[in-house]
Amino acid sequence: MIRSLLRRRRTVSGFPVPDVCTPGRHALATRHLLFYTPVTKLDALAAIAAGADPDAQRWQGNHMDQAVPDADIGRALLRMGPAGATPRWFLRSNPELAEPFEPSPETPDVMVCVHQDTGRYAGFLGLHHDRAEIGGVLAPDHRGQGLGAELFLAGAEFAHGHAGLPTVRAGTATANVACRRALERAGFVPAPGPALHTLPDGRELDSVWFRHEGAASACARQ
Repeated sequence: MIRSLLRRRRTVSGFPVPDVCTPGRHALATRHLLFYTPVTKLDALAAIAAGADPDAQRWQGNHMDQAVPDADIGRALLRMGPAGATPRWFLRSNPELAEPFEPSPETPDVMVCVHQDTGRYAGFLGLHHDRAEIGGVLAPDHRGQGLGAELFLAGAEFAHGHAGLPTVRAGTATANVACRRALERAGFVPAPGPALHTLPDGRELDSVWFRHEGAASACARQ
């Protein structure tokens, strides 16, 4: 038991995870999860890998073969995490993944998610400022544990307290019961929205919409 705790402490203490917002970058935490703008390209690729599996793509319909072409690579990425949870040999073999990640003003704000206990990548959260909409996904090993509500609570905090949005919306497939329940547990309430949503792969899904209201303020992101 002592050995296990010491190993965990070394991993967590090694996190290069920001704990405050800086210009162009954000950071926040829930009870079990840490969220931050990707620092390295490994962070960004792991965020993509979190939603690359077939169960996630049933609802998202992205072209994951273009971003994470090999399922084994995706699973390997999600066994890693910042600093101590990523083997040194991996970054020596893939030095480009240790390079800094630079957010683009033309794309949605994305935050990678890390589980505080394990130090492993656990998912991602995204915010479209112009539409005031959030989305996100948990990695396969972190589903079914009640963390979906924390993901969407973080999304609401991100929108209200970091992006200055008094209202934020989220849509999901009508049949995606787990996502709907997570939104409700996070305090989102039903809202009007398009009844059909076309996924990037061309499929159409029946959709339901939710909204969350909160006091708007902005962090040091300018």
